[in-house]
Amino acid sequence: MMGGGAYGVVAAAQDRDKNVKVAIKKIENAFEDLVDAKRIYREIKLLRFFNHDNIIKLYEILMPDNPKTFNDIYIVTELMETDLHRVIYSKQKLTDDHIQFFVYQILKATLYMHSANVIHRDLKPSNILLNKQCDVKVCDLGLGRGYDQEDDFKTE
Repeated sequence: MMGGGAYGVVAAAQDRDKNVKVAIKKIENAFEDLVDAKRIYREIKLLRFFNHDNIIKLYEILMPDNPKTFNDIYIVTELMETDLHRVIYSKQKLTDDHIQFFVYQILKATLYMHSANVIHRDLKPSNILLNKQCDVKVCDLGLGRGYDQEDDFKTE
């Protein structure tokens, strides 16, 4: 197990067909709470829609053996090594170049989402994934919302 969050646990695995490492997020009893089920659905829908270097890529949703009785959802995404929260609180020294590169990538992802009229609404260090090459991937889009520019950003 790599980690966990409000909706499930994440484990690293190897996709033998594609020969790449992946992250598998298991969400137990996904349909037990209506609000949580909507957030899970929203995250899957947005991840399927987005295609950007700085947003976590959805590879697949593992299909259940019996669609009528399944309770758990397995979401397969690209694997990242850590998150920004862990890096900030580690003893690793971050240079100004690191910080600028992280902020640049976060802003690129945010601009991409906003250009699609989507607001993340939960952008925080634990939802910003990193690897050793300092690549940034925004994740956890369950609280994301679409908006209409004309209605929400009136300047009167």
